[in-house]
Amino acid sequence: MGSRYGGLKQIDPVGPSGETVLDYAVFDAMRAGFGRVLFVIRREFMSEFRAGVTAKYAGRIEVDFAFQSVDDLPAGSTVPPGRDKPWGTGHAVWCARNAVKGSFAVINADDFYGTASFKSLASFLASAKGPQFAMVGFRLANTLSENGTVSRGVCAVAGRRLVSITEERSIAPAEVGNGGRFTGDEVVSMNFWGFTPDFFKGLDAGLRRFLAASGSDPKAEFYLPAAVSALVSAGTATVDVLASGDSWFGITYKEDRQHVAAAIAALVSRGVYPAPLFP
Repeated sequence: MGSRYGGLKQIDPVGPSGETVLDYAVFDAMRAGFGRVLFVIRREFMSEFRAGVTAKYAGRIEVDFAFQSVDDLPAGSTVPPGRDKPWGTGHAVWCARNAVKGSFAVINADDFYGTASFKSLASFLASAKGPQFAMVGFRLANTLSENGTVSRGVCAVAGRRLVSITEERSIAPAEVGNGGRFTGDEVVSMNFWGFTPDFFKGLDAGLRRFLAASGSDPKAEFYLPAAVSALVSAGTATVDVLASGDSWFGITYKEDRQHVAAAIAALVSRGVYPAPLFP
């Protein structure tokens, strides 16, 4: 919804030829071997996405849509009074349950993950079976915003396996390093996941438990990292943590846009990306 940003930041241009952060994600996914893009959006944004996003992908990669709505819930569940927005990132992926058949990656549309990250995840998914999942992890200090606080899923990792994720909200740069609340070296989830179709069974069970416990709260959200962490804690799934060799950057606040545009311009000047991205 872009409530802090003041609009649909996913379609705000940041590239030298008017590209969005999402355009670079699709471009990197294509280079890594992904063959289909599924956008999970609110139905009322459909016309804007078709005109501003998907038209440029025509003939390059298959594009499809799934719709997240507040009343798309497991049978027997109801929307509580006062609930006017969907139920969070875990619910967003659950809303794609009928449109995804094979192994797949999940990303945020307003985060820049980098080419190497997509290739690493694609390589993992090529041989993943059953409840074998993966997450691309980033260093906390490299995921902050100078323009306000951020929320991050801070990961406990043993070897290269995820142990748990704790959702930390309102992290300010002053709290990271120099004796602060965080060292900055913590591995965090930026919602860049790799799943096999088996994930939907566990996700459905997790959503049902969430609704039973918190469904009456009009502001409660079913976070994707929490859903994954619950499966790991129960011993019903494993998650490999893949280290990213790329720099992450994203847009949380309007003021972040200038930094992102400068970072992308530097990558273009080094020849990492062409300009325009989709001629």
